[in-house]
Amino acid sequence: MATSNKMDLAEALALGPSWRHLCYVMLYAPNPKALFNGRIPLRYAVLMYMRFDGRLGFPGGFVDDRSPSLEVGLKTELLKKLGEGVSTFSVEHTDYRSSLGDDKSKVVAHFYVKCLTLEQLQTVEAKAPLAKDYGLEVLGLVRVPLYSLHDGVGGLPAFLENSFIGAARDQLLDTLQDLGILNPEVVSVLKDRIARQKQLLGLMGT
Repeated sequence: MATSNKMDLAEALALGPSWRHLCYVMLYAPNPKALFNGRIPLRYAVLMYMRFDGRLGFPGGFVDDRSPSLEVGLKTELLKKLGEGVSTFSVEHTDYRSSLGDDKSKVVAHFYVKCLTLEQLQTVEAKAPLAKDYGLEVLGLVRVPLYSLHDGVGGLPAFLENSFIGAARDQLLDTLQDLGILNPEVVSVLKDRIARQKQLLGLMGT
């Protein structure tokens, strides 16, 4: 969604039948493990996936108009994308975070954030290859590296150089900040880095 506007949930749900509702969720879990004999604590595991178009995004999909709620519709899409591992948890209304509407495409996207146990997240990863859409719409799951290596590039800075669908990259960074996983100073530096790279690419294209 190239041009989108924030709206509250009530406003989004009041949109007419010409609009489609897209739901997706950031799944994350506390992770006590560490890299390199404990030198780099992982702290959390955050899941994203590689889409059929080569972009990174959060799992989800378009909700059927006959679905009794956005959350029920999201669960149906998660079963297709991630498989039976999602049966170990439920995305609730309290996990809702934000909505973005695009007037041109008549799509409103609803973003959820769900905290799992590490065991639940690992179950999702283990069963995802058996999902209906795996190898089709879903090309693989990936964990977000939440650290930066000593060179200042490896880890999260390098990960953010990938192509993301819609607002997924900003939603990732904003959510990591709001959850206290990344501090605001780190997020600000990362966003400045992304902006400079976009500017450089724009100059190269002229």
